[in-house]
Amino acid sequence: MPKRILEGVVVSDKMDKTIVVQVERRVQHPIYKKFIRRSKKYHAHDETNAFKGKVGENVKIRECRPISKTKSWEVLVENAKA
Repeated sequence: MPKRILEGVVVSDKMDKTIVVQVERRVQHPIYKKFIRRSKKYHAHDETNAFKGKVGENVKIRECRPISKTKSWEVLVENAKA
C-alpha cells in the first residue's frame, strides 16, 4: 500500500528532531454546499533538524511507522534541499 504524502506549514519546531505541521484541506459543507477549510496538526520526524528555525515554511510529510506516541509521519528530505 502506498504511503500518504501531505503538504502543510511548519507551526512549531521547539522539540528535538520533531516539527509540527499544520495541513489544511477544503471540504464541501453537506447542506450549504460551500467550501470550508479544515486543518489538522501532525507531528513529523525530522532526523537532522533541517527545519529548525523555519516556522512558516511549506513542507511535505510522508506516512511512516510509529516513532512515538504521537509521531507517525516523517519529513521528506527532497523538500529540505529546496
